[in-house]
Amino acid sequence: MVYDAIIVGARCAGSSLALLLARKGYRVLLLDKASFPSDTLSSHFIHPRGLVYLQHWGVLDTLLATGCPQVHGISLDTGRFTLSSTVLPLEGINFGLAPRRYILDTLLAQKAFEAGAELREAFRVQDVTRNGTHITGIKGRTTTGTPVTEKARLVIGADGLHSLIARVVEAPIYHRYPALTCIYYAYWSGVKADATSLHSRPQCVFLSFPTHDGLALISVTWPRRHFPKVRASIESHFLEALALAPAFAACVHQGKQEQRFMGTGNTANFFRKPYGPGWALLGDAAYHKDPLLGHGIADAFADAERLAQAIESSYTGQQPLEEALAEYEQQRNREALPLYELTVQLATLNLTPEIQQVQEALQGNPEATQLFFAVLEGTIPAATFFAPEHIQAILTGTQTNLSRPEVVS
Repeated sequence: MVYDAIIVGARCAGSSLALLLARKGYRVLLLDKASFPSDTLSSHFIHPRGLVYLQHWGVLDTLLATGCPQVHGISLDTGRFTLSSTVLPLEGINFGLAPRRYILDTLLAQKAFEAGAELREAFRVQDVTRNGTHITGIKGRTTTGTPVTEKARLVIGADGLHSLIARVVEAPIYHRYPALTCIYYAYWSGVKADATSLHSRPQCVFLSFPTHDGLALISVTWPRRHFPKVRASIESHFLEALALAPAFAACVHQGKQEQRFMGTGNTANFFRKPYGPGWALLGDAAYHKDPLLGHGIADAFADAERLAQAIESSYTGQQPLEEALAEYEQQRNREALPLYELTVQLATLNLTPEIQQVQEALQGNPEATQLFFAVLEGTIPAATFFAPEHIQAILTGTQTNLSRPEVVS
């Protein structure tokens, strides 16, 4: 049997693509080394731009039914003042969600299976098969060690930052920046968290937001150079950072840490060429940026939508596969690069004097404050908000040029 697509990686990127392709009637094999439900390292926040995809796919209501709390508010405590707002609606969605990954990934994998994709869990892909330079399938082993070879028209790597598929096909990397931050997080009970709460301090940023089971995720981000000392004593450095916001730290101390710290210093920033002869990439395997703004899941959904359209365009004879995949890459880069550059800039944890001046001027201006947060949420392009006429209006306290620009998905 030759599958229309073999997708390596069944978390939010791979399962989303499998769902979309299976609904179109294609033969899809979805593989993952994990058995679901299982957790994974992730800050797991989804802004409205990501939830729009789930709404289009008919999955959002099912996710909400799992008890994941809606996050309608957002605040930024700079240490000198606090900016607060509500989430700018996008296609009627005026909230974010932070579902635990063992719930989200399991849900998406199950939806893909229900749509007709073949799902194999606890399957370890070891290599690809080739016909010359063309990828023709995969080789792997089951949990019992049985070797398996499968063939496909297209092998797709949705296997994360350390993608085996990207490595074996030697996918070129570009727009590369080094890791700029390190991050650790854990979950607390008994901590009031009904909004996204950001605290910005010199040399660190920490945040909290609500997730499943009445828990709050609390994370701290430091410059990457601090990773060795933070890793050597995570709890002490974590609490030392929170102490820079005494009121918030007091709330955390009243709660209870429910799970161990998780974190990483591998926050590399890069794009990979996401296709070649017989293969394609999506999600973190194709494009990775610092998790500071929490856009990884939304990016994975966007990739899945674009790649499904490219595959459909080719398989229905509208255009050659290479041409369709080239357009997939071009569209991804066009839409992702502005937010990528903003993320890299903010991940230095050194705000420019211009941004600090704008934040100061946002006090007492609720409309402009909401638009500012919408930039961080990926709803409003940074270039639109930071256009000279908008900034001038903010700095002078006028409203003339602050009409809401069109939001983008």
